[in-house]
Amino acid sequence: MKPARHPVDEVPPPGQLAAFGLQHVLAMYAGAVAVPLIVGGAMKLPPADLAYLINADLLLCGIATVLQCVGLWRFGVRLPIMQGCTFAAVTPMVLIGTGGGGLPAIYGSVLVSGLAMILLAPVFGRLLRFFPPLVTGTVILVIGLSLLPVAGNWAAGGQGSADFGAPKNLGLAAGVLITVLAVQRFAPGFLGRVAVLAGIVAGTAAAVPLGFTDFSGVGDSDWVGVSTPFHFGAPTFEAAAVASMLVVAVVSMTETTGDFIAVGEMTGREVDARRLADGLRADGAATLLGGVFNTFPYTAFAQNVGLVGMTRVHSRWVVAAAGGILVLLGLEPKLGALVAAVPAPVLGGAGLVMFGTVAASGLRTLAGVDFRDNHNLTVVAVSVAVGLLPVGVPGVYEQFPHWFQTIMTSGISAGCLTAIALNLLFNHLPTGSGQAASAPVARRAAGDQVLAVGGEQDAVEQSGEQRV
Repeated sequence: MKPARHPVDEVPPPGQLAAFGLQHVLAMYAGAVAVPLIVGGAMKLPPADLAYLINADLLLCGIATVLQCVGLWRFGVRLPIMQGCTFAAVTPMVLIGTGGGGLPAIYGSVLVSGLAMILLAPVFGRLLRFFPPLVTGTVILVIGLSLLPVAGNWAAGGQGSADFGAPKNLGLAAGVLITVLAVQRFAPGFLGRVAVLAGIVAGTAAAVPLGFTDFSGVGDSDWVGVSTPFHFGAPTFEAAAVASMLVVAVVSMTETTGDFIAVGEMTGREVDARRLADGLRADGAATLLGGVFNTFPYTAFAQNVGLVGMTRVHSRWVVAAAGGILVLLGLEPKLGALVAAVPAPVLGGAGLVMFGTVAASGLRTLAGVDFRDNHNLTVVAVSVAVGLLPVGVPGVYEQFPHWFQTIMTSGISAGCLTAIALNLLFNHLPTGSGQAASAPVARRAAGDQVLAVGGEQDAVEQSGEQRV
């Protein structure tokens, strides 16, 4: 009898593949174009150059996503992972771009960081033992909680909008949220799995007559836009710029490691040292290509991790299809303008569900950790507090050096590094008697078994749902 294919490797029918893929694109589009808009805006680039940066970004997002999901030799984690520009690079790139170096200096530092990520990938792979359920659950929880303010800003109308917080914006977001929940609860089969897409389509349809958005920008866009290598000039390599971007590379790899492990737990496919190294190597390759094709460093997009958990569609080919859609958007500016017309409150309503799902997944992982007679509760408490500090107080580290800001102003990287450090302190370093903390290690192993049993039970329940 032919063995059953793992859900990660299943290929849905073409119609479902396109619908699920489009759902992922809509979930990440606003975040994907935010980095080129912020960097280009800070450098006061003309509209034509901003449009060029956005098209180049979408094209490389798609290529990076396909590489990550499908894989090529030792490049690609082969899990449902969406790729996009990392926000950890925004502050350093703005400082480089406005400090006299311009885009060539940015791209020179991006090229070096991409190469460094490829070389460091095996090192990170060997560190996987320092990511037990105690750490991964905490990191996933911090990821979800850190993203919720993003959804809140969208729901209020988008950061900096003239009508930020207007009742009509929050009302539209609430309508989308209710639609998503209703479709997920009452729609049969396939429709229930595209609840986010249904909510976004319904919300956008309602937004047009209410004056939230229009599609006039579609007609003004070009039909074809192709990013050519080093469009803004040959890259330059400045020591300070390269150093700051290398810090970004390490931060990005740390965040991505948490995302990979989260998706691995959701889908039931273990992320071992080899798979982690392959995924990080693909991140580095995408970043290297970004430096060539006029865009920025790439990383796994956490918002799509929530979508994988919410829809329980675990196929990597679905996300690869989303990557293909992004390539089309990058080559066809009219299609990009069409997707860009989705108003922020619509994305906010859907984002509340998706990002909340990420946080809930972290709680589910932590449920298998033993908190009795050990310091594990302290590890979680302090890590979550440190991770949410820059989220709740955005300017808290403004007086610190730029390298420190690069690491700690990202709540995800701050929480992740804290969880790793505290786990080492309490569960790996020798105790006063000179012996390693064996009891907590044993309890973590038991937690691993609980998670494994839970994962098998989830798989049985899901296969039962499919049979029904």
